[in-house]
Amino acid sequence: MPDAAPQPKSLRPDDVQRWLRAEPSLEQLAAVFPAEWRAVQAELAELGASPDAQALERYLTALAGPSAARPGARTAGRDGAKAQLSDQVRRHIAAVAIRQARLSSATGVTEGRVRFNLVNGWIAQRLLFERDLVRKPVSMAAFRLLWPLLWQRSYLMPLVERQGIYCFYSRALVRGLAQLIDGRPCLEIGAGDGTLARFLAAEGVDVVATDDFSWGQHVTYPKDVRQMPAREALRTFRREVVLCSWPPPGNPFERLVFQARHVRRYVVIGSRERAAASNWQAYEEQEAFERREEPRLSRLVLPPEVAPVVHVFDRREEHGPPPRPEE
Repeated sequence: MPDAAPQPKSLRPDDVQRWLRAEPSLEQLAAVFPAEWRAVQAELAELGASPDAQALERYLTALAGPSAARPGARTAGRDGAKAQLSDQVRRHIAAVAIRQARLSSATGVTEGRVRFNLVNGWIAQRLLFERDLVRKPVSMAAFRLLWPLLWQRSYLMPLVERQGIYCFYSRALVRGLAQLIDGRPCLEIGAGDGTLARFLAAEGVDVVATDDFSWGQHVTYPKDVRQMPAREALRTFRREVVLCSWPPPGNPFERLVFQARHVRRYVVIGSRERAAASNWQAYEEQEAFERREEPRLSRLVLPPEVAPVVHVFDRREEHGPPPRPEE
């Protein structure tokens, strides 16, 4: 018989949240919270049957938003706290279920562990990493030569996403981004392990990398990435250029970039697949910035299977004067 699913010490919010941070499997989550699992199953089944191409994007945006009690639940006292905990568990279950479905879809593996064989692993390591999971600026010539040789290439991103890696940066891309920054001080928000800021600094860019460290169980944050949520980073550094690579889908913090009057340019590396990255609703609702794509740079984000896109937002002059030098 299989081992019984580990359980949180109690169903008190602190114990449940601690258990969720330990990342129980979908089976373990369903065993401890069957009602929430059934609710998520119904929601995902409805999404799967929907002809609306934007339905998944809206669902993920709602998941990323603040918890709210379900209709009919009391929002104060013990019942309110119970409803909030239930919503948090549902969000977590949905995120795990969607991630597992994407992994199965990308690899065709529905049971057991997904892993590279020796040859594919060796090529991917030499092509993309300095050592272990430390990324390097990728040569486009080498990528064009070696990437087609990886017959397990569909495994790559599902395997590394768990470590906070959503794309790889070519050497040409880093140089192109440095040109976009154009000698101005730059702030990176959601910097993760600081890879992009490290590459840009090597090109002479004055960049500060910040992250809220919410992925501490997966990502090793170096000392030069400052622990700071986006709101605090924007307020503290007040830099004219802001950069973000692969902002989470439906995230709440990109709206803050558009509201910060000192920001003149916002550069985003993300995906054309709206459910994969970025707060597209915020992009479309804001009026202070002109948005354009940089097609040449989009083609330099790797691998092409992630449907990469580089957006550049430039502030319209009528939406505020340039910041004063002391800002």
